[in-house]
Amino acid sequence: MTLKTFMRNLILILIVMISLNSQSQNTKKSMLEYPTVKNVNHKVTVVNFTKLEAILHNKDNKLYVVNFWATWCKPCVMELPDFMEVNKLYHRNPNFKMILVSLDLAKEAESIVQPFIVKNKMDVDVYLLDDNKRMNQWIPAIDSKWSGAIPATVFYRNGVKLDFKESKMEKSELIKIISKYLKQTI
Repeated sequence: MTLKTFMRNLILILIVMISLNSQSQNTKKSMLEYPTVKNVNHKVTVVNFTKLEAILHNKDNKLYVVNFWATWCKPCVMELPDFMEVNKLYHRNPNFKMILVSLDLAKEAESIVQPFIVKNKMDVDVYLLDDNKRMNQWIPAIDSKWSGAIPATVFYRNGVKLDFKESKMEKSELIKIISKYLKQTI
C-alpha cells in the first residue's frame, strides 16, 4: 500500500467517524426537543396486503391516517416531517392512529427503511408492503381512482374509507381533514 493510498483511507475513516459523531449528537439533541412521544418503536414490519387490510379495517372507532410513501420518493420524504408534527398533535387522542406504509423493496427493510425511520424519528407504526405482484388488486382496493402514485393518504374509521388524497399533503390540509373526522380543532 502506498503512502498516498494509506493517507486517503485514513482521511476517509476520519470523515466517517466525525460524521457519525455529529449525527449522534444531533439525534440526542432532537430527542430532547420532543419528549412528549414515549415508547418510540422505530421498527418497520413487513406485511402483505391481506395483513395490512386487516389493520385498516379495525372496528375500534379510531381514525386511521394511512400514508403510502417510499424512501426514494422526494415528495413523500418532504411531507413526512409534517406528518410527524401532526402525529404529535393528535397521538394522545384515543380515537386517532397514524400509520405509514412504505412501498420500498422488502429486501431494503433493514438496510434502508429501518435506518430512515430511526434517523427521522418516525414515532408511528411503519409497515413495508411487500405485495408488488398483487399491486393491480390492492391499489384499487385502497381507492378505485388511485393511479398508484405516491405519496397517497387514506383516512379510515371502523373499516370505512372516509377520504383519499393522491398527492403531497400540506400540514394545514392534513390537520383540517383529521379535525373534520375527529370533530376537534387544534
